[in-house]
Amino acid sequence: MTTSDPTTPLDLHRDNVRPEWIDYNGHMNVAYYLLAFDHATDAVLDRFGIGKGYVAAENRSMFVVDVHLTYAREVTEGVPLHFKSRLLGADAKRLHLFHEMRHGDDGWLAATAEFMLLHVDLAVRRACSFPPDVAAALAAQAGAQSAQPWPPQAGRAVKRLDATGR
Repeated sequence: MTTSDPTTPLDLHRDNVRPEWIDYNGHMNVAYYLLAFDHATDAVLDRFGIGKGYVAAENRSMFVVDVHLTYAREVTEGVPLHFKSRLLGADAKRLHLFHEMRHGDDGWLAATAEFMLLHVDLAVRRACSFPPDVAAALAAQAGAQSAQPWPPQAGRAVKRLDATGR
């Protein structure tokens, strides 16, 4: 499923819209979009050796400190989902991650998620630097993917309504 070309998005996660994810509108509920993107994030963390096994071995983890979801098209029960992930940036303690959720067969964009994650020492519950090998791998991947155009959904904020309600 994953590609060895560091300039292309990571292809690490697929899923299907589960019956329990459907709300009273007949489509996937907002909470489950975040859950599905969280699973895609776990796949990226595992890819770089900082997932669940890392937490158990090193007592360090990744905490999400900011997330932004955008919705392009609804998905319904049973729809196959395909996630593409990009590292938009990484520094000594942070990882800026972007995911696209696409229809697994037809390829149309359903939603995006942008995450800022922080590397944390669980013993003291404070941010700490990545191990050198992890930092190098994250920087290399982010650097290789930086040649791609910035996703139009990345870096956005919720637009504030003005006094007229627009």
